[in-house]
Amino acid sequence: MNNLSDEELQALKRVAATVYLCQALSFIFATLPLLVGVGLNLYKRNDVQGTWLESHFNWQIKTCWVTLAGLAFTAFTFGMGIGIFTLFITIFWLVYRITIGWISLIDGESINRM
Repeated sequence: MNNLSDEELQALKRVAATVYLCQALSFIFATLPLLVGVGLNLYKRNDVQGTWLESHFNWQIKTCWVTLAGLAFTAFTFGMGIGIFTLFITIFWLVYRITIGWISLIDGESINRM
């Protein structure tokens, strides 16, 4: 277990909240905020090891990469008519991940699902 002070833990919780905000802003600014968010996750990942925030960072990193993969698949299949369906699935999945993650973060809980 990581022995962080309350101030350090709160600062890292703000980082996680910022990443959720970046993920939400990706609906307005395309994928740039998504990439900024995963960059923050990867930069601060070692600081949260052994804390309840580690599950949030892992959740956010997976959210980013799967979303980018879904958007890439959408781009490749859009001309075939499949892309519109994969786009909706990807968007729904991203909204779900942001919602579950942010609510758990606000409640001070780890995420037990992946």
